Amino acid sequence: MQSSGALIFTDGSSRGNPGPGGWAAIVVSGPSGAEAVAELGGGDRHTTNNRMELTAAIEGLARVPEGSSALVHTDSSYVVNGITTWVAGWKKNGWRTKAKLDVLNKDLWMRLDALAAVRRAEWRYVGGHVGIAGNERCDAIATSFADGTPLRLYAGPLSGYQVKDIADVSHDPAAAAAKKASSSRSGAKAYSYVSKVGGVIAIHRTWAECEKRVKGAAGALYRKSLDRADEEAIIRTFKSS
Repeated sequence: MQSSGALIFTDGSSRGNPGPGGWAAIVVSGPSGAEAVAELGGGDRHTTNNRMELTAAIEGLARVPEGSSALVHTDSSYVVNGITTWVAGWKKNGWRTKAKLDVLNKDLWMRLDALAAVRRAEWRYVGGHVGIAGNERCDAIATSFADGTPLRLYAGPLSGYQVKDIADVSHDPAAAAAKKASSSRSGAKAYSYVSKVGGVIAIHRTWAECEKRVKGAAGALYRKSLDRADEEAIIRTFKSS
């Protein structure tokens, strides 16, 4: 873990863009060996992804005292490009674009610029959903607020934090591939549902049938299959379990 300055991860999410949204920030700060972690999060019932990304950066940076340094990681190129490049031109033009229109999300950009002006902030773009622990945790927090089911946020010593590799920003291709595969499977159309209750395996053509059988049953197993071969593979797995 770095010995000086704060380490920050941020992320934003929205369902519908505009639609229900959430934001998240993780701030790690304090002397080496005694760092503390603060998870932050919130939501808005009608917003956009970019507004949530900006809000996350604002809330995270606001936790860093004026005059202090911070290394901010975000998967939003909009935030990184805006605060490092575009803001200078916008300010020169009175927060208007070259087309003489108000800068989109001007209120948030002005807040972020004001915070950055009195802090030594360095901005780093990181890929989203590529296995970077801090980004993945922020994504989970942000989406939970967007969905109206917020996660419990951690505040305490780094030594007790559930994300043990928070300072590691290396790309994990295997984790990214696994998450993509899981997401693809969850959204795919079901061929059938396989359940195992009391040692007996059954096949269901609808989720309603499967749910009725497994709901409340102790030790029940169930899984969606995508085709005949997948169904047979699940049955073999259940037989061996």
